[in-house]
Amino acid sequence: MKRFWKEVAVVAEDGGWGIALDGRPVRTPQRAPLAVASAPLAEAIAAEWRDVGETIDPAAMPMTGLTNAAIDLATPDLAAFAGPIAAYAESDLFCYRDARDAALQAEQAAAWNPLLAWAEARYDIEFTLTQGVLPVDQPEATIATLQDMVFAQDAWRITALTPIVTIGGSLVAGLALLENAVEADALWEAVSLDDLYQERRWGADSEAQKARAAHKRDWDNAARFLSLL
Repeated sequence: MKRFWKEVAVVAEDGGWGIALDGRPVRTPQRAPLAVASAPLAEAIAAEWRDVGETIDPAAMPMTGLTNAAIDLATPDLAAFAGPIAAYAESDLFCYRDARDAALQAEQAAAWNPLLAWAEARYDIEFTLTQGVLPVDQPEATIATLQDMVFAQDAWRITALTPIVTIGGSLVAGLALLENAVEADALWEAVSLDDLYQERRWGADSEAQKARAAHKRDWDNAARFLSLL
């Protein structure tokens, strides 16, 4: 779609903020009003529309895209949307350690044990650790508590958690970011540990680096979205 507007404005609405293009309200792909409760998020969305060149590039408008997802996808059926994220309570990355490489095991323990300890203290739960990739059963109380934490979030925070948890493979990382317990960059280093270790050991793979860069971009955008709520 080509740009058809000149002016972009943040418009106060009942209980929130909308975006207007030449006075006409922006709507989501499902034609719902694009309205947010946070003024900083509204300003970030407006900035994306102001920066559009001759044609719209959705990839260059992540705050708009995440807002559309929150309104069109998460809000109508929040439990269904949150379900895949809650499922990570059963298989968090941080519970799976390398089965062969002692040096990697040590790095995993140094980076991941403090994050698991934070979650255990914060939510009064316990984790079961394993070596290798075969599934390990977590205590039922742990799964239930973590899933309750997910389902307690609103559509906006679930939308932010979705790329963070799916990219990183860790619900613990997502909750730590949600609660401002650990900075986003430190959590990214933790969920990327295995890849970075293999890269140091065997050398860089250009395709893997491109994929990781794309994931990092999506991770950063989701973290920024969360910070603007």
